[in-house]
Amino acid sequence: MSTLVLELRQGDLMIINGAPIRFRNRVRIELAAKARFLFGKQIMPPEDASTPARRIYFALQTAYIGEEDEREQGLAQARALIGEFAAATTSALVQEALDRALAMAESDDCYGALKLIRRVVAHEAAVLDLPLPERPVGRHAVTAAPA
Repeated sequence: MSTLVLELRQGDLMIINGAPIRFRNRVRIELAAKARFLFGKQIMPPEDASTPARRIYFALQTAYIGEEDEREQGLAQARALIGEFAAATTSALVQEALDRALAMAESDDCYGALKLIRRVVAHEAAVLDLPLPERPVGRHAVTAAPA
């Protein structure tokens, strides 16, 4: 089994299994068990869910890291939002990404679905000439290390 090693900066926020954690110091942590987590710029606050693609991201985020009773509601909302977006877009690439993201979320791979939806958020911003979110959904240092 491999261990996931995360390097986080002072002030970074991480949500593990629905519990928010803010780091006071720069830290390197190892997750040795499966956990539902997002950290830093991957976390979209509710006020940033202001466009159709961003609302999909937020719904999938809820399905992934929300409390147990919120997860099914988040997935149901994501299904509806993805259906609406797919019906409104003419981009075959976006429709394929939406279909794949939904399939991943329904097979309990919401993290993978979120990665796909980040591309849709960027596409939407480019097509509609919108600025990307102030707190862009992005990456931090993540490495896999042997156990």
